[in-house]
Parts: sequence; structure tokens; C-alpha cells
Amino acid sequence: MPRTTRTITVSLPPEMMGMVERLTKKEGRTKSELIREALRRYAEEREWRDLFRYAERQAKRKRITEDQIEILVDDIRN
Repeated sequence: MPRTTRTITVSLPPEMMGMVERLTKKEGRTKSELIREALRRYAEEREWRDLFRYAERQAKRKRITEDQIEILVDDIRN
């Protein structure tokens, strides 16, 4: 059966490595599990950030003010 994961090497400063070791011990997880979750969360946060930037550009282009956004959302929901 072929392997479904790949191995990478990451360099961390001593303070960050200490943080990783404390978290893995505290949570009973492996370093790999911790790093995978961190990457998933980073990617998710990046997607949200990109979405908000897009929304800001669209609002600016359409001249929608921050005060109007709640009204527009309420109108759409109703």
C-alpha cells in the first residue's frame, strides 16, 4: 500500500521549538499533528482574509459605506 503522507524538514528557532514541545506534551499530540492543524488553520484564516479584502474592494467600487452594509444584509435576509 503506498504511503499517503510526505515528510518535510522545518527549521524552528529554539523558543518556537520549545513552544511546540510544550503544546504536544500538554495536548498529548505528535509534532506532526500539531503542525498539520496549524497549517490548516493558517490556510483557513488566509481564505477569510482574502474574502474580506475582496468584499472591501467591492464595497468601495460600489460606494457602499460600512453603515449601509448591515441594512443591505438585513434586506437580503428578509
